[in-house]
Amino acid sequence: MYLNAGYLHNCKLPYKDKSKPLIVCSCGTYRLINKEKLPTWRPKGRLDFQLVYIAAGKARFFFGEEVMDIPAGHMILFQPRQEQHYEYYAQDKPEVFWLHFTGSDVKNILRSYNIPLDERYFYTGVTSIYQQLFTGMIQELQNCRIGYEELLAMYLRQLLLMVQRYRQDPKSNICPLHQEEIDLARRYFHAHYNEEINIEQYAQSIHMSPCWFNRTFKATTGCTPTQYITDIRMKVAAQLLVTTHDSIKEIASLVGYDNPYYFSRIFRRATGVSPSSHRKSNLHLHSSEEKHCSSQP
Repeated sequence: MYLNAGYLHNCKLPYKDKSKPLIVCSCGTYRLINKEKLPTWRPKGRLDFQLVYIAAGKARFFFGEEVMDIPAGHMILFQPRQEQHYEYYAQDKPEVFWLHFTGSDVKNILRSYNIPLDERYFYTGVTSIYQQLFTGMIQELQNCRIGYEELLAMYLRQLLLMVQRYRQDPKSNICPLHQEEIDLARRYFHAHYNEEINIEQYAQSIHMSPCWFNRTFKATTGCTPTQYITDIRMKVAAQLLVTTHDSIKEIASLVGYDNPYYFSRIFRRATGVSPSSHRKSNLHLHSSEEKHCSSQP
């Protein structure tokens, strides 16, 4: 069996602490290698909260009379004093992360991230992001560096936020590896929007078919790569029209258009007004802001 864990102040006993809103008590991970079965049964539960994440394989949980084989991608939440009864079997190849936490405002914090307090288990998806956050908490508990208690609470909040994002974002069912590729593409487009970008060549450069890349990009962002790049260009152009004295031709070139007439047509289509009309209608607002800022001490 593989075990890697860390404990706050090296205390392995469950405890309740309301000195701060959120306190991470311990965090760890299990992988069954040469042990056939690992059972846990706490009839009276614990004093703290426990969150279990099934990263791989599956695990068996007993909720009263109900027995559930819960597969990877689920989290199980145990509140204080709730019975905890579950078993890991080597044949199921489980990889499990667990986390104990306490504090004066735990339930309100969980609600703020839409973590269901009335559900014993819920689907959160399989992603390396969760594993990285759990591993980060384990390392902080083991190293005990300056400010680690505060950083642990921040790690936990980030974990809860990622769970909330996954559960509430209908696009989050995209494979994490594919999501990373789309995120990289978005960063590339933001860095090179003023250059000529060939979507087909870009897709091939990251070893994806152009058709698949376009479809996945749209499923993730809600628009095609071409639309995404155009949107970046129009937003930058709109800002330059108001904050600079550059000509429309110069601004068109700055955002990647050699033909100012084509740029004007695209800008009008995107914003509903011409570049010159946008500049006139917003210039006085920018001037007022500059005067207000200059008057501040």
